[in-house]
Amino acid sequence: MASPASVAGGGEDSNGSSSLIDPLLVSRTSSIGGAERKAAAGGGGAKGKHWAAADKGERRAAKECGGEDGRRPLLFRSYRVKGSLLHPYRALIFARLIAVLLFFGWRIRHNNSDIMWFWTMSVAGDVWFGFSWLLNQLPKFNPVKTIPDLTALRQYCDLADGSCRLPGIDVFVTTADPIDEPVLYTMNCVLSILAADYPVDRSACYLSDDSGALILYEALVETAKFATLWVPFCRKHCIEPRAPESYFELEAPSYTGSAPEEFKNDSRIVHLEYDEFKVRLEALCETIRKRSDVYNSMKTDQGAPNATWMANGTQWPGTWIEPIENHRKGHHAGIVKVVLDHPIRGHNLSVKDSMGNNLNFNATDVRIPMLVYVSRGKNPNYDHNKKAGALNAQLRASALLSNAQFIINFDCDHHISNSQALRAAICFMLDQREGDNIAFVQFPQRFDNVDPKDRYGNHNRVFFDGTMLALNGLQGPSYLGTGCMFRRLALYGIDPPHWRQDNITPEASKFGNSILLLESVLEALNQDRFATPPPVNDIFVNELEMVVSASFDKETDWGKGVGYIYDIATEDIVTGFRIHGQGWRSMYCTMEHDAFCGTAPINLTERLHQIVRWSGGSLEMFFSHNNPLIGGRRLQPLQRVSYLNMTIYPVTSLFILLYAISPVMWLIPDEIYIQRPFTRYVVYLLVIILMIHMIGWLEIKWAGITWLDYWRNEQFFMIGSTSAYPTAVLHMVVNLLTKKGIHFRVTSKQTTADTNNKFADLYEMRWVPMLIPTMVVLVANIGAIGVAIGKTAVYMGVWTIAQKRHAAMGLLFNMWVMFLLYPFALAIMGRWAKRPIILVVLLPIIFVIVALVYVASHILLANIIPF
Repeated sequence: MASPASVAGGGEDSNGSSSLIDPLLVSRTSSIGGAERKAAAGGGGAKGKHWAAADKGERRAAKECGGEDGRRPLLFRSYRVKGSLLHPYRALIFARLIAVLLFFGWRIRHNNSDIMWFWTMSVAGDVWFGFSWLLNQLPKFNPVKTIPDLTALRQYCDLADGSCRLPGIDVFVTTADPIDEPVLYTMNCVLSILAADYPVDRSACYLSDDSGALILYEALVETAKFATLWVPFCRKHCIEPRAPESYFELEAPSYTGSAPEEFKNDSRIVHLEYDEFKVRLEALCETIRKRSDVYNSMKTDQGAPNATWMANGTQWPGTWIEPIENHRKGHHAGIVKVVLDHPIRGHNLSVKDSMGNNLNFNATDVRIPMLVYVSRGKNPNYDHNKKAGALNAQLRASALLSNAQFIINFDCDHHISNSQALRAAICFMLDQREGDNIAFVQFPQRFDNVDPKDRYGNHNRVFFDGTMLALNGLQGPSYLGTGCMFRRLALYGIDPPHWRQDNITPEASKFGNSILLLESVLEALNQDRFATPPPVNDIFVNELEMVVSASFDKETDWGKGVGYIYDIATEDIVTGFRIHGQGWRSMYCTMEHDAFCGTAPINLTERLHQIVRWSGGSLEMFFSHNNPLIGGRRLQPLQRVSYLNMTIYPVTSLFILLYAISPVMWLIPDEIYIQRPFTRYVVYLLVIILMIHMIGWLEIKWAGITWLDYWRNEQFFMIGSTSAYPTAVLHMVVNLLTKKGIHFRVTSKQTTADTNNKFADLYEMRWVPMLIPTMVVLVANIGAIGVAIGKTAVYMGVWTIAQKRHAAMGLLFNMWVMFLLYPFALAIMGRWAKRPIILVVLLPIIFVIVALVYVASHILLANIIPF
């Protein structure tokens, strides 16, 4: 990246074509330093050499017009893969399709096998492999990269008089449990949102606490106090990232602010205050308990239950430390509390009052966006609808308070790592070409706690940087659960402008029986926005608590055609499907510096539990009225194909598991061939497999990922296909038979207590039943290799050349499976896996032992049992 472009949509190279290293992501007020700029430019060039501008004609027309037609400017740039890479990529896909069809035909014509039932299963598996590969490949036929132009956005929205025409944004953060999802993670997420580079009077942050615990509310109050120091500090010194935990972990953060002489002292003070802030968060649980004990000891009625008390001396309406009816997890009243009011009215906090330090922020805006705590009501008589229910409660509460035109949601373990991220998403929403028809903008997910070698493929760049990016060439990427900005109207189930009816009237049967909520929907339809939220008096608070009550969305369209979709484990995919099906499109936003960052489960068992929920929810979608084959009346054909692939991919694991266990046939004395002639069959398989990896090699080039990313994706898919995916299929079978949905399990973000190793959780092996098939596959292939060595020693003198060749081909398959299961083998080793050389030495020893056991058994049986 270089200095900002001088004109909106400018930045063409000497050949007249736009370059990916053009300065799209740097603002005038927050540019990166010289050394970092060179590094960023180099990275952009490396990633962009396979891409060519796809919107030169539109930009030329916009430049000639000069904005005289009153239209909004072009606020993002589009790139397509260059023909020198795209044409071979498409040709290879077509060639492999022909090869697969010829292979199917050859197998049918040569239906000769030693075990015909196994041959039939293998043919069915090959057909399914070919079908699922085609479903995965077709939507990637036309990759498109879109990059926001923040310079153009500033020129359009930042007016000369100091005002701004940026639209409002409501930011949602969801957390389910303060134990599985540590409070410190959640508060860092909130702090990064409050400090984002966006007008403070046009953004609001809503924290949804599904546990109803007082500790999260009081942690939010503490966070608001610390934010009065952290937010101005970030603005004054252009801090990146703006989550303090991530920032203070940097060994030598680069400085790009305008007051370097004050930075060292300010940073030292803020760091000390942050350490004290963390101590206060750690002490909250004990503080609340001691306070509650004091208040409960003063009660006059000794038979009254022991309540949990707030700092102001009132009883907490949510869950209590000593739970009783109406005050326990899963059964409590709805709560909405404005922690920081709208900045126009002031939040009554200052740096001096809140932290005791009066740093020099005279030339810095010290205001903070509105901050709201929400805990939806819960009742055992009503389905809580998991994360989707929490998001819909936030959607309704925010409609009454701020009613912003756009909404972005985060899981509590994510934070904003690029302060320009909110503006980047707005670039797409306000663009003159597709802006009004864009329902949501999805960002790739990035993680900062993954081990350097990414043993379990947590980064998943093949999916985020390949599959999702390619969908930009269709109706756009699917919704991925976090880091996604929505248009409020799209979430309300309103059609896009070119399909929308005139004079839409919000109905109580659809949105619920709240007059204020219905009025807010009408204002959203008219693109109106409150100058300031209405005063939070008792009547208004009662209305807020009503719209987040447990029963509010009953007998309405919430969770069906309005809001986030219910009755499915993966509300994200089906919500995106519903919106795409109405004719909306979405965009995938890539930035040179990652927009958001989060934490991923680096423990294998936790990772697989996460995969079970995702894949199980995908299968649920296929067996629901949201089936891509029948739903989504306005879906483009290839977009429908992509959703179909997302819903049925776990079934592939059944055939993979069948193939992976087949090496047990080595234990049978006689030779058994799945297909004859065997040599030609193996050669055909090798050619087809090689072609798919050649296609993967081309995808690596245009997606900008590495071979390690690609290989980790292959390895973890194999591990998942022998554990999580079959478990999800089994869950789905049980669901169809018993009508019981996929059990929702919050992925634990807690890590093993080891202050000396941040990756300690990576080396903890937690055995669960779903790992049994993977273990069986690993043992079967280790045993098969050992038996093969033993058979070679016994029969080498009598085997024909063809038999030796067939044995070598079988061993090739066994070794391939072993390489794919290498991360699982490391997981079994636990802490010994810190020295992978142990596994490299241990496996040959095991092979030799198995071979010796086979030879000894053969000699023993030959002497006892006459042949």
